[in-house]
Amino acid sequence: MAVTNLMKRALAELIGTYVLVFLGTGSVVTTVLLMEGWEAFPGNQFNIGIDIAAWFAIGMSFAIAITSMVYAFGHISGTHINPAVSLALWATGRFPTKDLPAYIIAQLIGASLASFSLVAILGMRAVDTGLGATSMFYGVGYGQAIFCEAVCTFFLMLTIMGTAVDRRATPGFAGLAIGLVVAADVIVVGNITGSSLNPARTFGPYLAESLLGGANLWAQFPIYIIGPIAGALVAAFLYDFVAEPKKAD
Repeated sequence: MAVTNLMKRALAELIGTYVLVFLGTGSVVTTVLLMEGWEAFPGNQFNIGIDIAAWFAIGMSFAIAITSMVYAFGHISGTHINPAVSLALWATGRFPTKDLPAYIIAQLIGASLASFSLVAILGMRAVDTGLGATSMFYGVGYGQAIFCEAVCTFFLMLTIMGTAVDRRATPGFAGLAIGLVVAADVIVVGNITGSSLNPARTFGPYLAESLLGGANLWAQFPIYIIGPIAGALVAAFLYDFVAEPKKAD
């Protein structure tokens, strides 16, 4: 029974991550296709054709996906849909060690299936757009990118702790709050690191791109592992220090 229950929760994580990556990175792919042929101002290498309005739309796509999945599966799996979140909850004693591998594997599979689904629907032109893969933008160094991802994931995890994990929180608003903080992160740092905040969200497009002849960005993958995990861990432990939740929480 316990194994069956874990399988169902892992499946919920797979589906939730699939929706997140399909809608979130799908909005990036659609944006690039819509703007194809738009030329950046001469000499301005920071502007690659996606302006702040487009980043707002992309951020809201991620927000809608996350909000929907929190309300759909929050009562089943907790809707981690992010290895960094699962690891932070595990590190603070809120998630069992025996369930951790199943959740992370499910998240990675869900993200990968979403990226391959976008190619199946849009064809190889989706691969040419980069499939919404995250990477360092012009003028951003490796260390800066890690710090950026850590800071923004800190905001995400702090919101999760305060609205979804702590039972003293006002019920019913977790999905909205979590979705909106992700949208804000995407709007602010989308043009810096792509605003992943989530190793699985980066893994799916990287895998599909590399296997289908697109860009090989694996050298940057540590950014999206170290940054999000570090930010999530700091947020989780800091929240416990500041809020002093009861053991039952």
